[in-house]
Amino acid sequence: MIDKTLTPIKRALLSVSDKTGLVEFGKFLSEQGVEILSTGGSAKTLADAGVPVKEVAEHTRFPEMMDGRVKTLHPKIHGGLLALRDNDDHLSSMDAHDISPIDLLVVNLYPFEETVERGANFATCIENIDIGGPAMIRSAAKNHAFVTVVVEAEDYEDVMVSIQENNGTTTAKLRKNLAAKAIARTGSYDAAISSWFAAELGNNYPERINITAKKQQSLRYGENPHQDAAFYVSRSSNPRKGVATARQIQGKELSYNNLNDTDAAFELVSEFDPADGPAVAIIKHANPCGVARGANYIEAYNKALLCDQTSAFGGIIALNGKLDGATASEITKIFTEVVIATDADDSALEIMSAKKNLRLLLTGGIADPRSVGQTIRNVAGGYLAQSRDNGKVTQADLKVVTKRQPSEQEFKDMLFAFTVCKHVKSNAIIYVKNGVTVGIGAGQMSRVDSAKTAVRKGLDASEAAGLKNNMTEGSVVASDAFFPFVDGLLSAADAGVTAVIQPGGSIRDNEIIAAADEQGLAMVFTGMRHFRH
Repeated sequence: MIDKTLTPIKRALLSVSDKTGLVEFGKFLSEQGVEILSTGGSAKTLADAGVPVKEVAEHTRFPEMMDGRVKTLHPKIHGGLLALRDNDDHLSSMDAHDISPIDLLVVNLYPFEETVERGANFATCIENIDIGGPAMIRSAAKNHAFVTVVVEAEDYEDVMVSIQENNGTTTAKLRKNLAAKAIARTGSYDAAISSWFAAELGNNYPERINITAKKQQSLRYGENPHQDAAFYVSRSSNPRKGVATARQIQGKELSYNNLNDTDAAFELVSEFDPADGPAVAIIKHANPCGVARGANYIEAYNKALLCDQTSAFGGIIALNGKLDGATASEITKIFTEVVIATDADDSALEIMSAKKNLRLLLTGGIADPRSVGQTIRNVAGGYLAQSRDNGKVTQADLKVVTKRQPSEQEFKDMLFAFTVCKHVKSNAIIYVKNGVTVGIGAGQMSRVDSAKTAVRKGLDASEAAGLKNNMTEGSVVASDAFFPFVDGLLSAADAGVTAVIQPGGSIRDNEIIAAADEQGLAMVFTGMRHFRH
């Protein structure tokens, strides 16, 4: 019986689009006495570098045809990859048809994803759908008991080490790992083609969806220590700024919860255009503890912190711009898990470096809150898919429904509050005064309870700051959905609000409007809600 644990590499087929490391790998194989088959540009690259190479057409004795569409789709290729070396019938067929075994396949695919990402036309994208490559990869992966398959240049080193350490052979473990990686790559490739086709047809929700991403890192555990986890990133030439693109400058490894909360923090702070001034968001358990604008980042941070200092302990801090030394110095006064910003100056980096466990992430820019995209969530036995919430109302979108018109400051604060609502778990009630959250009620089962929670948070913050009155007095209030009953509105009125922003659309809207008028409040309808479950 043939030892399947170690299989010799005597003949290799190298056909790659990405030629990174190809020459070095080809030279190594040649020095090991491996016969190298190749095609087109790969063969030329190897030959120009002095690596002995045999064209596939010479090997198959069948010419390339149809502009290269047909070259490796041949029995001498697939028979050489698929033949079981311990099966007498397979060996007899190989002898009868003059098929030589191929022991190593190196293929990376036509750059379909890159072609789509650079905006190529339909015909060009079609031509960049690889056929022979995936077919060979699947053949080699299926027969990994005898064939080694490589789809990424980063794996050349492992193959070379195995050949050197095992007298010209590869181990069963390596072949199996590489085969699994190869099948995952063809799956990802097909998913990219499928998604592109659906988009070309204008179908956001086709009959089948394929989700593909590449593992960026394994995580120590998930939400809880008994859950395992990993972090995957989607492929894009212009990826959305955030945790997937950020450089971690310092600090210990990010956890599942860190990544989830940091994403929530940066998505929220990205709602506020840096051109309009500094903004800071503090997040805990994916909900904001405080959000504020300021003349500078230290002012915005201190105002955001004032909203809920207790919850901010061990939280995530996000800036919509560059972290400076003064702000970094202030941030490091309390325990913080993660700071994420677009950039950081030298003084900030120096100050942060003294906190070895504090993670600092730099994104290079903010996320576009208006960009389209999809969110996908697991449910038992399936998935829910929807477009991401990129809704954003402006002052022109607001409908004043009360007798009293809001002031300009109230308009500004209401828009600020409604923006924050979008990033707070429902039911969400947000109190804002002068561009600062002064009370946040999140995730309660009833809207009135969220309103009461927000007021309580405001009172606690006021006491902590040594203020006589609740900071909610003179504020505006935002609700992520309509007030179903008058009680929620009255609770806000009792807290001292002067203006209300809500979607509207309740069968009791007239009652709510009448109550607002009775309380002397200004109220606007957005016509848009922001449920976040």
